[in-house]
This record gives sequence, structure tokens and C-alpha cells, in this order.
Amino acid sequence: MSSRPACLETDVLGSDFWRDDGCNPGVLAFSKGAKRKELAVERAAKKEAVEQLNETFRTTSVAIVAHYSGLTVAQMQTLRKQMKQAGASVKVSKNRLAKIALEGTDVVAIGSLLRGPTVIATSGDPVAAPKVAVEFAKTNENFVVLGGSMGKTVLDIDGVKALAALPSLDELRGKLVGLLVAPATKIAQLSTAPAAKLARVVQAYASKGEAA
Repeated sequence: MSSRPACLETDVLGSDFWRDDGCNPGVLAFSKGAKRKELAVERAAKKEAVEQLNETFRTTSVAIVAHYSGLTVAQMQTLRKQMKQAGASVKVSKNRLAKIALEGTDVVAIGSLLRGPTVIATSGDPVAAPKVAVEFAKTNENFVVLGGSMGKTVLDIDGVKALAALPSLDELRGKLVGLLVAPATKIAQLSTAPAAKLARVVQAYASKGEAA
């Protein structure tokens, strides 16, 4: 037997037009229109979220995945703050949307890790995100690092820890500045140089040493 209410015939332009009894054509049409509009807005929001995630995944050097179930709001805020200070960021997204955003990127392999409540940490410095994630996990048992990807290289938990143990680009710059003998202006330029430029500088000094 149908659960719909028995609908009495009435003039759709009469006083009962806006009654909400489950069978009023005016209310039904209005509800369907509102629902379609709501769905359209939701689809647009999801599309924008996927595009933003895809841009992040395309430009990152490394992506680390971790479970965060049980973390408090305060702990998540601390994680975000530490990541930001290190030049990294944390993304929380629906796994289905994240997997779509991963398509066509070098870090697509992390899609297999996206099960349950997960966060994705990314950074341009391949050491920054792993270092913060591993350190944060040491003092927060509800934050469990699962693995990740550095470019197309898939990382298990040991791989993430190995990256975390390396000095960051900023730390390397500091050490190189201390080792290289150069005028003050050269040191100032070196301290703000990108990684590729640092490599060229080191190679130049190495070549100069061999020539001598």
C-alpha cells in the first residue's frame, strides 16, 4: 500500500495551492527546484575542491598520508601550524575526491593509502612534510603515518622515516654557507637560492677544486 497521502482535487490556483500535504503540485515543484539548485551548488564546490587538490598534487615534491582518527581540534591545529612553519601544508578531503585529484600527477600512487579518515601532507621541500609528520607522530599516538610518495617514488613508512632523518633544504643551505669560502655578497645570494641553484654552485666549486 502506498504511503503517499490521499490527495483531494483542488484548484491549483486556489487558496490551498501552497498547502504542504505531500501532494500539492506547487510545493512539490518548488521543492524539486530547490533540490536541483542545492545539488548544482554541491557539484560546483566538489569540482573546485578537486581542481585545488590537483594543483597541489601536481606541484608538490612529496606527499605523505596519515590516519588522524582521534586527534582533537587543538592537536590538528598544532599539526597545521607546525607544517606551515616548515613550509608544508596539510589537506583533509574526502578520499573519493582526493583520488580523482591525484589522477595524472606524479604522486598518484598514494591513492591506495586513502582509506578511512586520512590527511595528506605536502611540501616543495621533499624533507619538510615527512620530518614534521614523523615528529608529530612520536607525541600523538592517534596520528599514524601510512606512507607516501616522493615524485613517482612510492614510500612506505620506513621510506618516510628515512626522508625525515635527512636535513631540510634550509639546513643544507646553512651548512653550505658555513663551508664555502666566498665574499659576503655571494653568501647572501646563496642563502636564498633555490635548490637547483645550490647544486650548480656546489658543482662549480667542485670543478674549481679539481682544476687546481
